[in-house]
Amino acid sequence: MTIYLDNAATTRVAPEVAAVVQACMRDDFGNPSSAHAAGIAAGKRIARARAALLAAVGDPDAEVGDVYWTSGGTEADAIGVIGAARARARRGKHMLCSAIEHPAVLESMALLERDGWTFDTIPVGPRGAVDVQRVVDMVTDETSVIALMLVNNEIGTINPVREAVRAAKSQRAGIHVHCDAVQALGKVPIDADALGVDSLAMSSHKLHGPKGVGALWLRKGARIDPLWAGGGQQRGVRSGTENVPGIAGFGEATRLAHAALGEHTARWTAMGETLLAMLRDAGAGAEQNCADSPRAPHIVSIGLRGAPGEPLLHALEGRGVLVSAGSACASKHRGPSHVLQAIHLPDDVGTLRISFGRDTTLDDVQRAAQTLIDVLAEL
Repeated sequence: MTIYLDNAATTRVAPEVAAVVQACMRDDFGNPSSAHAAGIAAGKRIARARAALLAAVGDPDAEVGDVYWTSGGTEADAIGVIGAARARARRGKHMLCSAIEHPAVLESMALLERDGWTFDTIPVGPRGAVDVQRVVDMVTDETSVIALMLVNNEIGTINPVREAVRAAKSQRAGIHVHCDAVQALGKVPIDADALGVDSLAMSSHKLHGPKGVGALWLRKGARIDPLWAGGGQQRGVRSGTENVPGIAGFGEATRLAHAALGEHTARWTAMGETLLAMLRDAGAGAEQNCADSPRAPHIVSIGLRGAPGEPLLHALEGRGVLVSAGSACASKHRGPSHVLQAIHLPDDVGTLRISFGRDTTLDDVQRAAQTLIDVLAEL
């Protein structure tokens, strides 16, 4: 039987979510922009989903911001970076981001660079998180956008976003701070207002929702240039007929994850401790990357000296254990991970990313750990 431990890449759609998506496609198939009953019913599906996401980011009454639906976390990051930068071009064309950002952020900044913007990456070092003073030191009179992810998708570390935002904005008012919260939603508590960020990217398929749908929480008053024009849906920020079944599923997945956050945190923390203890007791030479840093409970990044990650990954797959050697978004590209380079991981240390979901069991983790021990002994 296959043991799936790559939930940071994607998750199995929850049965409750699949039921909502199916019902929406079958019954509430109207265009939410239509004024008739079918359109109104579809609009209600979206409203329920919006309420679930707002509650999950600590803004239940939409007093601070609102949710805009996207095709996924990548598009939400693009709007939060490119849209914010273009809206602030007259204030300055310099941007900052952490060295461990998701490619959706890094490549968005690279696109802007072709049009005259510049960007610098904030180093993180062995702890896998930015230093607040370093952020302040790198802000210039031209800085208009800063991107700081909340939870890193490869190593699971948590950035001190709240402290960094407060320090950066005291250095230069009017900076737009975008936060990639794709690996944070449903995994760690989020209070968008307390974080001080101006936009927050989220994705459905990371918490047992359908693929192809995401969201951007945008603070009221934050200026965003839309990436394209169209029918003016979502106040013109993101035109296009909304993906109602996907949005409804995303809302249900978020509601379930938010309600079970405490339970899942306890389970995942115990699973990670069990995994690491088994490897340690077996003398497998495995160490948790950035072990002393605050981290999300669902991701365990393991460094294995002298054991290349890719061969290990395929050996485990051959025995029915599915994990990742790093980020799924970069796994098909040759070359070392920019995240592992940023934390100065030695070249002879291979990595495995093991990540849990709501349907992961302790037995899954124990069997996977023993399989890894066996493979390491053979290699």
